[in-house]
Amino acid sequence: MIGSQRQQYILRKLRTHGTVRCTDLAEELDVSPMTVRRDIVMLEQRGLLKRVHGGAVTTNALMSEPIFNATAPSESEYKETIAKAAVDLVQPGDVIGIGGGSTAYMFAQYLFESDNSAGTTILTNSLPVAELVEGLDNRDIEVNVTGGMTTRFKSLIGPIANNAIGSLRVNKLFLGAHAVSLPRGFLTPNSLESSTNAAFISIADHTIMLADHTKWFNTSLSLFASFDDVETIITDSALPDAELQRTRELVPNVIVS
Repeated sequence: MIGSQRQQYILRKLRTHGTVRCTDLAEELDVSPMTVRRDIVMLEQRGLLKRVHGGAVTTNALMSEPIFNATAPSESEYKETIAKAAVDLVQPGDVIGIGGGSTAYMFAQYLFESDNSAGTTILTNSLPVAELVEGLDNRDIEVNVTGGMTTRFKSLIGPIANNAIGSLRVNKLFLGAHAVSLPRGFLTPNSLESSTNAAFISIADHTIMLADHTKWFNTSLSLFASFDDVETIITDSALPDAELQRTRELVPNVIVS
């Protein structure tokens, strides 16, 4: 792996976890700790991280939010497989909507580092997604942020966000959900967030839900989409067969990553 690829890997780990250790990175990248330290120095010189004893931490205060650093390692792996599968649905030049939440954030992370993102236009209500662009090498990506009230997870919601979204159009929309209810649909705990997700769906030609298997066993308050509103669901292989089969009966395209 060349230096630029190692550095992108380090940044990706930082964006997800907020902190990294040189010894762990050296083992994962199969290089010496000295090589990792040199990469960290170069990234610090670009203002993309801060060195600490034994590793590095993110310079972005947004990434200190619980949604990005409290996810169990196994759950993070499921979310990452979903995020990578979602990137394959993007073509250069697409106009894309990206919602809030950790899985949508991971999707944006992998997308922005992929050639599939070339020439894309992004509409998002997630400040962390917008912040990702600052750490990228030069790439032809335009990111538009909706405005609105901020949640504790740095998503923008409410009437201002909804009005901004309603005047636009995207050909592909990538959203997460707090809960998947069979046969009702997709839910979130916040009614204002629910209305903003619904506004996104109303302007999308194709809605893609990113939901790891745990979402089928969550409960939540506010329904923002029925299964009729969604063309594609991407989930992981840990979803039990019974729930997977029922979901396939409700959605035209279910991708198991």
